[in-house]
Amino acid sequence: MAQDENRRPLASRDSGWARSIARRLSAAAITPNQISMASMVMAAFAGITFWQAGAAEAGPRAALLLAAALFCQLRLLCNLFDGMVAIEGSKQEPDGPFWNEFPDRVADILILVGAGCGAGVPALGWAAAGFAVLTAYTRELGRACGLPADFSGPMAKQHRMATITAAALLSLLEPLWRGHNEVLIIALWLIAAGAAITAIRRAMSVARGLRAR
Repeated sequence: MAQDENRRPLASRDSGWARSIARRLSAAAITPNQISMASMVMAAFAGITFWQAGAAEAGPRAALLLAAALFCQLRLLCNLFDGMVAIEGSKQEPDGPFWNEFPDRVADILILVGAGCGAGVPALGWAAAGFAVLTAYTRELGRACGLPADFSGPMAKQHRMATITAAALLSLLEPLWRGHNEVLIIALWLIAAGAAITAIRRAMSVARGLRAR
């Protein structure tokens, strides 16, 4: 897993419920890498339910959108607990840095492409996913250059997941104005544009940091 000084700052990490669950997971025969792997499974379910919701009738569509929102949040919980079990639970593994990063990139692609396919705009889903991966690449490039990890937004991972989760829930109201997938399309545009801005901001920060040496 990532070193403590390079961890994403999260208020939820200090909450009582998170610490309690992390202690239980640390005491169980569960490794941080397994939790990281589970995040990809949650993301796959989210992507599939987004995709299936696009062609579903009103009742099933609502259930699928609720499931998609739930799986997006379960993905984030996996991201929270893998680090807590590794660091606070002292269960770090030699290949932890790989499993700390790789599943996140897969999860972003699965969720955003699934949402794009479900909304009938697969190219937009791929664009959002591509820029999401670029934000992480830029952060890790900075770290490889010896700079501190940059978790700035406006569309860092937690912001992307909050946006797509909110879009799934707001999409439940679309029958009120006879809409269909407009909310998801707007959310994907926001994620794509915001992630592009985030990547540019991080890239500029890396360049400034290297010049300041």
